Amino acid sequence: MKLVYRIVLHMSWALSLLLAAWAVLFYFTLIDEINDEVDDSLENYAEVLVRRSLAGRELPQAFSGSNNGYFLHDVSAEYAGSRRHMVYSDEEIFIPEKDEEEPARVLRMIFRDGEGNYKELTVMTPTIEKDDLQEAILRWIVCLYLFLLLTILLINVLVLHRTLRPLYALLRWLDGYIVGGKNAPLANDTNITEFRRLNEAASRYAERAESLFERQKQFIGNASHEMQTPLAVCRNRLEMLVDDGSALSESQLGEILKVQRTLDYLVRLNRSLLLLSKIENGQFPEAEQVDLNALVRRTAEDMGEIYAGRGMRFVLHEEQRLAALMNPSLAASLVTNLLKNAFVHGDAGGEVDVTVAARELRVCNAGAQGPLDAEHIFERFYQGAKKEGSTGLGLSIVDAVCRLYGLRIGYAYINRCHCFTVHFPA
Repeated sequence: MKLVYRIVLHMSWALSLLLAAWAVLFYFTLIDEINDEVDDSLENYAEVLVRRSLAGRELPQAFSGSNNGYFLHDVSAEYAGSRRHMVYSDEEIFIPEKDEEEPARVLRMIFRDGEGNYKELTVMTPTIEKDDLQEAILRWIVCLYLFLLLTILLINVLVLHRTLRPLYALLRWLDGYIVGGKNAPLANDTNITEFRRLNEAASRYAERAESLFERQKQFIGNASHEMQTPLAVCRNRLEMLVDDGSALSESQLGEILKVQRTLDYLVRLNRSLLLLSKIENGQFPEAEQVDLNALVRRTAEDMGEIYAGRGMRFVLHEEQRLAALMNPSLAASLVTNLLKNAFVHGDAGGEVDVTVAARELRVCNAGAQGPLDAEHIFERFYQGAKKEGSTGLGLSIVDAVCRLYGLRIGYAYINRCHCFTVHFPA
């Protein structure tokens, strides 16, 4: 979730609760104010009636068609003692003139006349429909507060988007930044102190990453170059010993041959690691249209001669022409490692089936041992089963080339065959 939307979500909850609490308070305050006004009117009317009753003057009709009405009757001393002097309430009162009940505000007052008798005066006045009022207030308050809430949130979204522009610019720059690549400078002018410090920190870490990257490239190049010389010297000396085999026993010659095989493996491993490092460091900028059909045919012919002793058959299906804009060396590494993987890890006497389509290169080889771990098969030095002549880096190199050029590679186990498919973009 974006930062702006997360802030707006939290503000929505806070504002909704605040406005809801304010709406409830507003409603009860309004009802209380209305009741106070009505109660004052009832009390004044009741005092007028009590004074006229105590003075012995004639009282007006109980319901004379006006808004106010009253009842006056005698009560016992016990009843008067158990009741408060004045009681206000909301009740449904029957109005004789209208022949129906209506909501009314009622005041009941107990007093003693000149003879000492207790009387209860009930004064009432029709009042508003509380349910109708509640619905009307609720409807308008909800509309008003929804409008206020949406307006406040919209203003906050606009303000936050404008305020966070430097952060989004920095994120876009970081997303497009490639260590060792041609990166545009960070142009993110802002007056906000925190964002300025964030820009400076990002620039410092980018410079540090570039420095470490250059050191790593130099180290890998120097180490690989320095390793090649002693390895070559060792191989030459071993070959000289083998050529001068008169002074060596058969067992010693056997041990020397084992050492030679180990040195050959180290040489291949060194070359593979160096190639993998160069691919990941982007040291193959040159690109041209590569004919994958011709490249597959040439590579398959070489592989067939090398692995002829395993009795494997090579079958090529050229459905359409496949060409891609790539570095020729990396394209050759891609095809070579896929085919070599199929020949090395395929079953002896089996078949290597290659299909070249318009946007797809698929290499399949027989494998009766079962499927490989699709999640780890492209990791360095992962091998389903150790095979002579394999360094465990072939598929890692294929994966690195695919990532460099935005290709997709997938693995599937179909009909007791391992199938690797490279998808080329349109």
